[in-house]
Amino acid sequence: MNRKPILLVLTVVIVISAFIGTLASGKRPQLGLDLRGGISVLLFPVKGTDPSLLDTARQIIENRVNALGVAEPEVSRQGNEIEVDLAGVHNRQTALDTIGSTGEMQNREELGSLLVGQAIPDTTTTTTKPGTTTTTKPGATTTIKPGATTTAPAATTTTAAPATTTTAAATTTTKPKSAAAAGATTTTTPGNTTTTTNLVPTGKTCKSLVNEKTPPGPTATGWFWDQVGKTGAHKQCYLLGPNLLPGTAVSAASAIYDPSQGGWGVNVTYKGNQFVDKIAGPYVNKQVAIVLDNAVISDPVINPGITGSDVRISGNFGQSEAHSLALALRYGSLPVKFDQSQETVQDVSPTLGSNQLTAGIAAGIIGLILVAIYMFVFYRVLGMVVWFGLALTGMVLFTMVTWLGEWQGVTLTLAGVTGIIVSVGVTVDSYVVFYERLKDEVRTGKTVRSSIEVGWKKAWRTIVAADAVALIGAGVLYILTIGSVKGFAYFLALSTIVDLVLAWCYMHPLVALMARRPGLVKQPGLGVAAGLDVATRTVV
Repeated sequence: MNRKPILLVLTVVIVISAFIGTLASGKRPQLGLDLRGGISVLLFPVKGTDPSLLDTARQIIENRVNALGVAEPEVSRQGNEIEVDLAGVHNRQTALDTIGSTGEMQNREELGSLLVGQAIPDTTTTTTKPGTTTTTKPGATTTIKPGATTTAPAATTTTAAPATTTTAAATTTTKPKSAAAAGATTTTTPGNTTTTTNLVPTGKTCKSLVNEKTPPGPTATGWFWDQVGKTGAHKQCYLLGPNLLPGTAVSAASAIYDPSQGGWGVNVTYKGNQFVDKIAGPYVNKQVAIVLDNAVISDPVINPGITGSDVRISGNFGQSEAHSLALALRYGSLPVKFDQSQETVQDVSPTLGSNQLTAGIAAGIIGLILVAIYMFVFYRVLGMVVWFGLALTGMVLFTMVTWLGEWQGVTLTLAGVTGIIVSVGVTVDSYVVFYERLKDEVRTGKTVRSSIEVGWKKAWRTIVAADAVALIGAGVLYILTIGSVKGFAYFLALSTIVDLVLAWCYMHPLVALMARRPGLVKQPGLGVAAGLDVATRTVV
C-alpha cells in the first residue's frame, strides 16, 4: 500500500486546520520589547559588591521574572549593572517589586505585632474566670501543616473565610491581629490571674519601632514592617526573634488550590530535615514569620505532626497571593543587594521596532516574490510546489510561535524575525537539492518516475547534513549567547526543524505523486519533465 498520499493529505490538513484554529482563537505571537514596548530596568549593586557574584544574581533574577509569566524577559549584565527588559508586562508594579526584592529570605519566630497607628498599651493584669479561654497571641492568618496531595488549580480564584485549623487537642479559629498582644509575654499566676508584660516601652508605634536604615541582623531580635500591599502603605509591624532558617533551605515551592481550606495555598519542599529540626519541632503552635527584604510576607502557625520536608502553607490566600508567596520562597535569596535609590526604570516605545518590523516584512515579501519567480522559471510546475511549501512553512511557524508564546512565554523579536527570514533560504535550498538530484538521475536515461526514489534518497542525506549544520550552529549560539542573538538562534533552529519535517511529509510525497501522472509530467512548457529539461539546459 502506498502511504505517501495519506501522509501528504494528513500533513496538509493538520497544518491548515491548526493555522485556521489559531486565527479563530484570536491568539497571536507574543512580541518582544523591541516590537511591543514595555519597561527596561537598570539595577545597581551596592558599593563593595563582589563582581563575581553578579552573574549568579542575574540568573536568579531571570528565574524570578520568568516565574511571573513575563514573556521572554532579557536579563543581561552590563558591566557591574544588571539590565532587565520586560516586554508587554501586564502588571508593571508586580514585576518591578519582584526585580527589586533582592534580599535574603529568613524565617523568624514572631514574638508580637502592632497595627499601624496604634501604640503599645500599658502593662496590664487581668483576672480570668475558671472555664474560659485566654488569648495571649494574635490570631494567625496562615498555618503550616504537613504536606498534602497536590490538587489541580481551580478555574477561578477563591478567597477563603477565616480559616479553622484542627488538631488532636482542640479547634482554634483564627482571629484578626490585635494590638493588645503586641510585643508582650504572658505569665499565669495562681488564682487564675494573667499578667501581660510588654517587651518594649509603652506608647511606641510601628513608625518609631522599625529601623529601616539599620534592620536587625540575622542573630538579633527586632521590629519589621509587613509587605506593602496594593494600597502602597504598611498595615502592621512585627517583633521577630533571630533568624531560624535561611531561604536557601527551600528546594521547591508552588501555589496550589486547597479544597480542604476552600482557597489557595503553597506547597513547600525543604532540603533534608532542616525545617523539622529548626522550626517544626521547636516551634509547634507558634507563629514563624517568613521575611524577605526585611518585610514580613507571611506569618503562619506551625501545626503539630510535621515530620517530613514537604509542608503546606494555607490560609486566606487568593490565587495571585499564593503565586507571589511561592515565587518569593523559590527565588528569594540573592548573593548581592542592589541600591534601589539608583534603580532606573525606562518605558520603551514599540514605535522604532514596529517600523523596523514593517520594513523587514516588506523586504521579506519582496524576497519571496523574487524567489517564487526564480523557482517557477527554472522548475516550472515543481516551482509551484515550492510556493505552496513555503506557505505551509509560514502557517506552521505562525501557529507554533503563537502557542509557544502562550504556553512557554516565547516571544518574537526583531532578531527572531531575522532568523525566520534566513531560514527561508534553508527551506528553498532543500527543494533545489531534491530537484537537482532528480535532474542528475534523468541525465542517466531514467524516466522521471523511476528517478524519484533514487534521487530522494541521495537528496535526503544532503538535506539532513545541511540542516544538521544549521542546527549545530544555532545550538551553539543559543547556549553561549544571551539577548537578541539567542532569539535569532532559537527561531533559526525552529525553522530548520520545520523544514526537515515538511521535506519528508510534504515535498517528497507530492513530487512522487506528480511523477505518477503522465499528463502532468509531459505537459508542454509547464510539466515536471519540462522543468527538469529547462534546468538541464540552463545550468552550466
